[in-house]
Amino acid sequence: MPTVHSSPYLQMDNPAILSLLRPTPGEKPRRSSSGGLMRMFKLFPMLTSGCKMVALLGRPRKPMLKDSATTGTIFGYRKGRVCLAIQDDPHCVPMFVIELPVLTSLLQKEMASDILRIALESETKTHKKKLLEEFVWAVYCNGRKVGYSIRRKQLSDDELHVMQLLRGVSMGAGVLPSPNEKETVTSDGELTYMRARFERVVGSKDSEALYMINPDGAPGPELSIFFVRAR
Repeated sequence: MPTVHSSPYLQMDNPAILSLLRPTPGEKPRRSSSGGLMRMFKLFPMLTSGCKMVALLGRPRKPMLKDSATTGTIFGYRKGRVCLAIQDDPHCVPMFVIELPVLTSLLQKEMASDILRIALESETKTHKKKLLEEFVWAVYCNGRKVGYSIRRKQLSDDELHVMQLLRGVSMGAGVLPSPNEKETVTSDGELTYMRARFERVVGSKDSEALYMINPDGAPGPELSIFFVRAR
């Protein structure tokens, strides 16, 4: 995996994150890519408004997902902010949902580099909760701080709408129907999504990482999500 480059905004040099990035001695660098999904998500601005489902990947040719693989969904209106939902299984209620302080259009620009790393850092130091139960998070996108977000206690109507529509989808990218059946496109644009399976790596009680699993095993862009709690 490429090293994390330093920048004036960089908090990804946090030792907890670096411990998750660096391969252990004698181990080959981790490849965590999903070329098809990432490229499809970057094409969303070119899609026509009449398209309801742009792409749903077919069945894999061979088993590739561990039973412990985690489902991650990035979704939001084109002119609005992006939400992130983490589930143990597509049929389960998400264990973690948060609206990121990033517009969908800006996230697509970040994806143009073919490396997207999202880091969420909790500044809580009480350690009374499990890591993903923390509420307030500082959010970094490719090393630059983009703001703060609060984990959802309950899903909004739009978020619940997305989770219900995608219950039978393990991975894919596309455009979803609006919650209002009479509206194909809202004032914030179309409702887009990208769903994939992730390998979940627990570094400690204060650090976890999610590495996107490439459905075809071919090299491609990387998407990683890090959760870190300040010590």
